[in-house]
Amino acid sequence: MRRAEVNRRGITLDEQADKAHHGGPDRALCLYSLERIQALQAEGHPIYPGAVGENVTIAGLDWTAVVPGVRLRLGADVLVEITRYASPCYKIGKSFVDQNFSRLSADKHPGWARAYGRILQTGRIRIGDEVTLETDGGMITPAAAAWKM
Repeated sequence: MRRAEVNRRGITLDEQADKAHHGGPDRALCLYSLERIQALQAEGHPIYPGAVGENVTIAGLDWTAVVPGVRLRLGADVLVEITRYASPCYKIGKSFVDQNFSRLSADKHPGWARAYGRILQTGRIRIGDEVTLETDGGMITPAAAAWKM
């Protein structure tokens, strides 16, 4: 079973090359939706899980509900607060037809951006762990998670 340890800086052993734009306490994890990836593939983009820098890919969750301020429980241990949307850049261009990485822009395409998260509770995550979105009103239907280092 594949698993990873998550500390306050993100997934242990996962390093960011550009620390000015990636990583740090408010960008410890980059998360994205498997369904969004599949929809982009259906549009003809050569994207795949992990290709656009996300280190946690989530299936079965309404991605439009993943907004700054909500919390995601990853498995039994890890609690993440979404801090902001990840800005797309040219380095992920190869995942898009005509290098059109702006397809993941929160401003141009609301609901399609990757999300950054702050780690509120550390622990272990495993491929296939349940993911629960928590809001002030309670919990929303769980989803399954995978991760990529």
